[in-house]
Amino acid sequence: MAKKNKIQIALEYYTKKGEEILKTVNSRNDLTADEIIHFGEEMAILEYKMTALEVAKES
Repeated sequence: MAKKNKIQIALEYYTKKGEEILKTVNSRNDLTADEIIHFGEEMAILEYKMTALEVAKES
């Protein structure tokens, strides 16, 4: 039970972080190529972590 709770908390945290990145990107119209790449990499890392957590949650 505690394991699933910790996983759920982590999923919520990473979801919030992803939403913050999207909010930042969508609120700016002057992003440089480097910034777009950086934010894309951050989103990819978050998605990877969230996928791993979803798999762990199913176990």
